[in-house]
Amino acid sequence: MTTSVPVARTVAPPPPSWGGDPYARAMVSGRGPLFLRRDDGWLLPLDVERWCAPPDGADRTMVRRCRGPVLDIGCGPGRLVAAVARRGVPALGLDVSPAAVARTKGAGGAVLCRSVFDRVPAEGRWGTALLADGNIGIGGDPYALLARVRELLAPGGRLLAEAAPYEVDERLTVRVEDGHGRQGGDFPWARLGPRALRTAAHATGWSVTEEWSASGRRFASLTTADRSA
Repeated sequence: MTTSVPVARTVAPPPPSWGGDPYARAMVSGRGPLFLRRDDGWLLPLDVERWCAPPDGADRTMVRRCRGPVLDIGCGPGRLVAAVARRGVPALGLDVSPAAVARTKGAGGAVLCRSVFDRVPAEGRWGTALLADGNIGIGGDPYALLARVRELLAPGGRLLAEAAPYEVDERLTVRVEDGHGRQGGDFPWARLGPRALRTAAHATGWSVTEEWSASGRRFASLTTADRSA
């Protein structure tokens, strides 16, 4: 009598489904509308189409200032990671959204699905960090974020940060909402204008070495002190 032995088969996992997450849906489609919403009804439009398009003139002012290796924190769909890499500069994106990570990989960028507050490769050796598209608000505490980025950069490293285009300094609890009223979960966020960004930078050990405007957007270059000095 012959006993048959079951043969293990490798079953391909189902494709990812992000249908319940408005931000993920926008990353997949490359289109909005998409907003940040507060409990009081306040809405901040998010520029999904620009994020998912090739870098514009304002983006290129950041890319030109990058010296490697470059860490793009909250890289979203990866346009800046890919643009820096095309210049022959090593670059890595970080994002907590699997859909954003997938889109970055599709654009040819190197990326990890990870928070900046988790362990990051090559801590203390990055030449430039990027906080574009309002990502100074990640975690809802810009002081903690700026302190963390200092840990990631090499001595003398540079942070290129985008501020709000007007003077604002606020801490928020928000959720992402699309044009059909579908919402994600609550999370902490912050918004800093140029003056508030300077204040937070000085309080956390940065020197503001340059500020500039492009296409209605505001940017600053912050430099770390040599921690060995």
